[in-house]
Amino acid sequence: MHHKNILYRGKRLKEADKALILIHGRGGTAESMLPLSVQLNLEGFAILLPQAERNTWYPFSFLMPVEKNEPWLSSALSLIADIEHDVMQAGIPPEHLYIAGFSQGACLSLEFAARNAKKFGGVIAFTGGLIGDRIEESNYMGGFEQSPVFIGTSDPDPHVPVSRASESEKILKNMQAMTHLHVYRNMGHVISKEEIDTVNRLFFS
Repeated sequence: MHHKNILYRGKRLKEADKALILIHGRGGTAESMLPLSVQLNLEGFAILLPQAERNTWYPFSFLMPVEKNEPWLSSALSLIADIEHDVMQAGIPPEHLYIAGFSQGACLSLEFAARNAKKFGGVIAFTGGLIGDRIEESNYMGGFEQSPVFIGTSDPDPHVPVSRASESEKILKNMQAMTHLHVYRNMGHVISKEEIDTVNRLFFS
């Protein structure tokens, strides 16, 4: 299962006003997210980059039945909850906590946020959606109190259907998130400069 192996950048937690948990995708590493952390306007942030065991948060597609990805998925969600607890213990409130990820990390970001909905600083999914062969809304409780949520994806994307990104956006919107769904034609399974510019404008200006 996943261990608490975190790469830290930016300000120290106890000295920061805000924090970002930045989650890598399948086959990636915490270090692989460092270029993105530099391109985002994160002055004054503590940046926490968790590392998945064997470079994957769960073994199969996020569109598989949830039980197929257990116990890895539950372990990943527990790790993010543990990191969130550390941020809170350092005196940073939830409304100053941001959660972001790419691909598998984007799916994990959305799933964690939906299962623990509250007023976050923001949730950012660079190509992702809520997890499962079907979305089980009974897993999601609480409300986002107008927290901003960004979901960006390509049309088409080899791993994330636009339909799942759209369905996820609707569910989060119904949970009182202020959602921003951006679909980019033939972008590919990457994080584009346009996405980064949009996220900086919406979250970090």
